[in-house]
Amino acid sequence: MKVLSAEDVRRTVPMPAAIAAVRQAFLELAAGNFVLPPRQIFGDGAILVMSAYHSPTRTAIVKKIGIALDQVPAIRATVIWTGDGEQLVADGTSITTLRTGAVVGVATDLLASPDATRLALLGTGAQAADQVRAVLAVRRIADVAVTGRNLDRATALATALSAEYPEVTFAPGTSIDESIATADIICCATSSSTPLFSLEALPDRVHINAIGAFRPTMRELPRDLLATASLVLVDQIEAALEESGEIIDAVTSGTLAKTALRELGTALTTKPTPTGRTVFKSVGVGPQDWAIAAVLAASNAVPTDRT
Repeated sequence: MKVLSAEDVRRTVPMPAAIAAVRQAFLELAAGNFVLPPRQIFGDGAILVMSAYHSPTRTAIVKKIGIALDQVPAIRATVIWTGDGEQLVADGTSITTLRTGAVVGVATDLLASPDATRLALLGTGAQAADQVRAVLAVRRIADVAVTGRNLDRATALATALSAEYPEVTFAPGTSIDESIATADIICCATSSSTPLFSLEALPDRVHINAIGAFRPTMRELPRDLLATASLVLVDQIEAALEESGEIIDAVTSGTLAKTALRELGTALTTKPTPTGRTVFKSVGVGPQDWAIAAVLAASNAVPTDRT
C-alpha cells in the first residue's frame, strides 16, 4: 500500500494536469461510466463520506472528510484508491482543494469570455489559492482582486500568490462590491449563509463560480442571479438539489426551474454559447477525487522520504 502526503500530491499533479483529468472524468460521468452512490452526511455535515466506481477500469475511490469551519484548515480528508490489486492512500485535503480548483478551471474554460483579464476572488480560506491557480491556467488574467473580511488575511494571500505569479497584479481588499464591479470572472469560496453580493453589483457580462456553500443552510449567490443568468451549470443536478443552499432555495421558491439546470458533463459534450451572466455551482462529486487519484496511481508517484 502506497501512502502519499500533501507534498506528494502537489508535486505529482500540477493544476493543468488536474484540470485535464477532471474534465475527462465529467465526460465519463456524462457517458454513464461511473457508479456514484449518494454522499453520506453525518453530524449535520461535520463528516462526509464519498465514493465513486469507474466501470471501464474497475477502479474506485472512497474519501472521508471532516469539516470544522472554526478550525484551520477547515477540511481534513483522506482518499483511498483501489484498482488492479493496488491500493493507494493519499492526503485528501490537498486532493479536495486541487480537484475543486480543477473543476472551476473546466467550467471557466467553458463559459468565461476568452479575453477575460480580471478575476475577483471572494474568500481567503484553504480553497482560495487553487481557485486562482485554476482560472490562471485557462485564461490570461492580468489583475486579481483578493477580497476577504480580514484585510490581513487577504493581504497575506495576495502576497503569496504574487510570488507564485509575478506577472499578475494582486490587489487585497475587503469590499466585495468594489472587487466585482469590473470583474470578468468571480470565484466565491466562502462559508457564507447569506448571499455575498446583489445582482445590481455585477457587470452585465461575467462568469461566476461558487464552490463554498455545501450545506442547504449556506448561500453565496443571490436568488435573482440564478433566475436571470443565461446558464446555471452544476456538477450534478441530484447533488446540487440535496446540498447546495442557493440551488435548493431558488428551485423550492419557484425562482429557478429544475429543468433550467445543466450538468457540466453534458455541457462539455454539447457546448453552450454563453451570454450575459453565467453561473457554475459545485458541491463536489466523487469522480473529481477519482480523477486526481487515478493520475497519482498512473504516475507511479513515490512517497517523499520523511525519515
